[in-house]
Amino acid sequence: MSIKGYLLDLDGTIYRGEKVVYGATAAINALENRGRRMLFVSNKPLYSRKDYAQKLSRLGIPAEEGKVINSSFILARYIAKEAPGAKVFAIGEPPLLEELQRAGLKLTDNPREIEYVIAAFDRTFDYRKLNIAFQALRREARFYATNPDRTCPVEEGEIPDAAAVIAALEVTSGRKVEKVFGKPSRYMVEVALEMLGLPAESCAMVGDRLETDIRMAKEHGLTAILVLTGVTKPEDLRQSPIRPDYVLQSIAELPKLDAELGGGA
Repeated sequence: MSIKGYLLDLDGTIYRGEKVVYGATAAINALENRGRRMLFVSNKPLYSRKDYAQKLSRLGIPAEEGKVINSSFILARYIAKEAPGAKVFAIGEPPLLEELQRAGLKLTDNPREIEYVIAAFDRTFDYRKLNIAFQALRREARFYATNPDRTCPVEEGEIPDAAAVIAALEVTSGRKVEKVFGKPSRYMVEVALEMLGLPAESCAMVGDRLETDIRMAKEHGLTAILVLTGVTKPEDLRQSPIRPDYVLQSIAELPKLDAELGGGA
């Protein structure tokens, strides 16, 4: 086995809020010095890829927009190919809306016009948004979501994520979400591997969530590396049917594992 590329989760893996996980910067630098290809991957649609790159750079990990993908980017890219110029309504925050517009999609809150309803992590979710989406779904709009996460790790613990919005729409409309574009979906994997220019068997996914990061790796042929700095605790791991290939206390241990898997430099 030789690992040449890494998909690196952000929240809970590289940082929590505005705090870098101890040793993360040194680990990433070490991997870069060995010529490993890396892509930063997030399910969170609250920021643009440029925002994520700037945050990483601010925290001491230089990154460019082209080295970051998130669920809103994957979703917008998919819909733009499936239905160029489609009219969409997104329960989401401004960075998601801007991503959709950059892809040439048209935003509308008129249920009679809406062709796609998008459920996402939205800290401004309210009854107005729920009702618009509900009415559009009752009129047979497509039903997509950015990511399936139940919670998002923050410095103080966790907060509700996109799964809460998906559930609200499903239970009221009687519809089931059709496609979810963040981890563990194949859509995320396909774009990531395309951008890395590597096959799945030469890549590893490093993340803190069993049901997204590790599941995606196991289902799509990547090496699955779990870190324990995010939402997954040792007791969760013991009870889960999803089994990572390797478990690290933190990303700080990744260079050592990389040397074992990749044969050093």
